[in-house]
Amino acid sequence: MQDFKETMDRRGSLLQLGGLFVALAGTGHVQAAPSEGEDGGYDEDSILKAATDFFGDSTEGLARVIEKAFKEQGRPNAFIKGEEVGAALSVGLRYGEGRLQMKSGANAPVFWAGPSIGFDAGVNASKVFTLVYHLPKPAAIYQRFPGVDGSLYYVGGAGINYQRLKGITLAPIRLGVGLRAGASVGYVHYRSKKSYNPF
Repeated sequence: MQDFKETMDRRGSLLQLGGLFVALAGTGHVQAAPSEGEDGGYDEDSILKAATDFFGDSTEGLARVIEKAFKEQGRPNAFIKGEEVGAALSVGLRYGEGRLQMKSGANAPVFWAGPSIGFDAGVNASKVFTLVYHLPKPAAIYQRFPGVDGSLYYVGGAGINYQRLKGITLAPIRLGVGLRAGASVGYVHYRSKKSYNPF
């Protein structure tokens, strides 16, 4: 009989604890764990604001290329803000440098170089905002990423294309005079240190 009473007392205590937990959750003192994928990347509004602040200009084209990237690739878990210079006479080279920022808070310097196919002749400098998908850690960016054939998309003064390697996708966005199709053909080599060797 004593054992039965002790068992009932324990159950009563557990029920009281359960009731307390439910009450706390209802008042916001206990937070539910985020659902899987809820914090898996940047949302579209955050990226559009970051890109607009970076370029210092908001265009319909910029919003549309970002919208396209989200529809095709989902949420990026990192981005690169950088600048590049290029020179072309139909075929040329581009060099850039910037900083990688991951959703996790990790960041790292990034330098890149690669061949380009240009629409024009001459030298230009431009800003580049690159969306990065499925990057496991900052060091994984330091590889040679081939361009995805035919992926160049251009609208209203903004252009985007894809580079892909081992499940990681990069989507550089360029505006205005700095736009060139170069990264959509061939490859771009990303490094941790500056190099003038495009190979």
